[in-house]
Amino acid sequence: MTLATELQAPPSARLAIEKVSKWFETSRGPVHAIDNVSLQVAEGEFVCLVGPSGCGKSTLLNMIAGLEMPGQGGVSAAGQPVKGPSRERMMMFQESALFPWLDAFGNVMFSLKRKPGLTDKERRDVADYYLKLVGLEKFRHANIHELSGGMKQRVALARALAPNPRVLLMDEPFAALDAMTREQLYGDLQRIWEQRHVTIVFVTHNVREAVCLGDRVVLFSPHPGRIREEFKVVLPRPRDINSVEVAGYATRITRALKDHMEHGAGI
Repeated sequence: MTLATELQAPPSARLAIEKVSKWFETSRGPVHAIDNVSLQVAEGEFVCLVGPSGCGKSTLLNMIAGLEMPGQGGVSAAGQPVKGPSRERMMMFQESALFPWLDAFGNVMFSLKRKPGLTDKERRDVADYYLKLVGLEKFRHANIHELSGGMKQRVALARALAPNPRVLLMDEPFAALDAMTREQLYGDLQRIWEQRHVTIVFVTHNVREAVCLGDRVVLFSPHPGRIREEFKVVLPRPRDINSVEVAGYATRITRALKDHMEHGAGI
């Protein structure tokens, strides 16, 4: 296998969430987290899930990843039921979750450790490619504690992309970063998404962030989480989060989100 072959766009990545509901048992009794959620995500689409805390966005992301199973309904990827975690659906969290005993290169290599069909040299070439893609080729052998928060998230992004997944799942990956670093990563992520054509499902509380990044913004109501409205974002890329156009979309979506929250008990 050549590096060019390994870096080809992944095969079909269509996601289908069909009438999914989820309950959790707690010390206070059962909690209804998600109710009858259905969502289709096209191959190569960038979809952002927005809603208040506790509305089930992260729970849905975990079910797409195969980290949790639905109580009712089902999740499928490329026509196959999701029954557990897979290298074809990689997750990126709010915290970078990097291994402190490995350098940047070692962390990216770790995600390729058990990928079949690659020689050691090919794994190294792939890791170098993705570190360069996120702008960290000069920090290949930097220790994790030597990296800034934004650089750590870049390493985490390279690690998630290195296995060439069909789907990238991102759970508020920029929430803990300062505004300037976030803006830079918005541009990086848009550039990488356009280059790699990976399907992305992105969870955020930040409506402007969702408009800046997503093809589509999906609004969730308070728990139990239900999809209340969807907005198609028709703006050219790359997008600037401070632009008037992004602000216009964000204002309209925020107004709708507030309306659903205020009237949630009645829907």
